[in-house]
Amino acid sequence: MSGRRRGKGEASRLTRGRRTEAKVRVRRAKGRKSSSVRWLQRQLNDPYVLEARRLGLRSRAAFKLIEIDEKFGILKGVRRVVDLGAAPGGWTQVLRERLGPQAKIVAVDILEMEPLAGVEILQRDFLAEGADEELIARLGGRADLVLSDMAAPTTGHQQTDHLRTMALAEAAHDFARRVLVPGGAMVIKVYRGGADTRLLTRIRHDFARVRHWKPPASRSESVETYLIAQDFRAETEADTRPA
Repeated sequence: MSGRRRGKGEASRLTRGRRTEAKVRVRRAKGRKSSSVRWLQRQLNDPYVLEARRLGLRSRAAFKLIEIDEKFGILKGVRRVVDLGAAPGGWTQVLRERLGPQAKIVAVDILEMEPLAGVEILQRDFLAEGADEELIARLGGRADLVLSDMAAPTTGHQQTDHLRTMALAEAAHDFARRVLVPGGAMVIKVYRGGADTRLLTRIRHDFARVRHWKPPASRSESVETYLIAQDFRAETEADTRPA
């Protein structure tokens, strides 16, 4: 990844000139499924994928966090951050570059993740007993920011996929409440339609500012969006939130 901080709006300019570029077409080889051909063709023609590869980013998802930060300033003043469901590490790379070596970053995933300089990687379930205390200890204090780009594996059944991903969003919110400093922030992935009413009510009680937003780097056909919650209320106040 480049050693410089990307300028405001730079990620959004990646798509300029796409209409003048020749698209790569993938021929269907014997035994190759049509879905695989479509995926490969999409990857080869995706400017975010190409730019991520050029910059040495681990995933195109890195640009989503760049765009979220450019719009909402979520990384301003952050010293301690937890990246949930971090593998393969695209968001974590952005954190490392934008926050600098003075920040404490803990990346958490049940999957193995390649080491990243200046980042503590924890391969475990963040819902496991004792995970909150361990993360606070590794951070050296409560987190200023909790990120979650987690999504449940898709089943092809839209309602089932939505419910499973919303369960992860709810778990990430509950975790954030336990580890954030007052005034902290949270970014979690949700699906089209945003957080359900009950969860959104709870989040709005816990945070002073709550917004839904779909970054330009999200594919147009994707049902994902992100919930950006800022200014976490003091724990004693948040504990009185609705059930």
